[in-house]
Amino acid sequence: MANLDSHVASILDANNSDDEDALIASLEDSPALDAFREQRIQQLHSEFTRAKAQKNVGFGNYTEIKEEKALMDLTTSIKYAVVHFAKEDFARCGVMDGHLESLAPKHFDTRFLKMNVENAPFLVTKLKIQVLPCVLAFVNGVSVDRIVGFEGLGYTQDTFTTKDLEARLLQCGVIQRAKATADASIKFGVKKVKKDDSDDGDDWD
Repeated sequence: MANLDSHVASILDANNSDDEDALIASLEDSPALDAFREQRIQQLHSEFTRAKAQKNVGFGNYTEIKEEKALMDLTTSIKYAVVHFAKEDFARCGVMDGHLESLAPKHFDTRFLKMNVENAPFLVTKLKIQVLPCVLAFVNGVSVDRIVGFEGLGYTQDTFTTKDLEARLLQCGVIQRAKATADASIKFGVKKVKKDDSDDGDDWD
């Protein structure tokens, strides 16, 4: 992906619009308009067209994959993928779902995928998934980061923001630019429970 002009990138990220004319109007209304006007408009048009094409093949959505082979094919055929291994009745998995659903429409170069561990016995064993939620980041089919539970995301064990998760994914290179807004950084967490019960909620083995 070519490096975007910083002003073009800021307009794309701020507007989150499907109306190309409106985006170009935002660019033309900018007080920073200068000799690079035509270049910036062309770059904005190219990015808008590319984003629409990506969305047509599943990018921009948080998608649950039902079969292991389909997941393996996806993670090896696309450059960037984030995969959440989850179980429906685990509260923490629901929390992670909320953050990934917020990030997916903002990062159309990355596929955001979900796999129920009960549908993936081979991958659970191969990838040694024992604690849920488990989020793996793949670049060119290779796992470059693993988030186990909420480890390393927030200020407390059970609380983190969408921006925290985005920063972690940005650090490992599976997403390209920070785009989470203030509205998307509301903390999600789970209620405190007794230690005995907490362990049951995360273990998967």
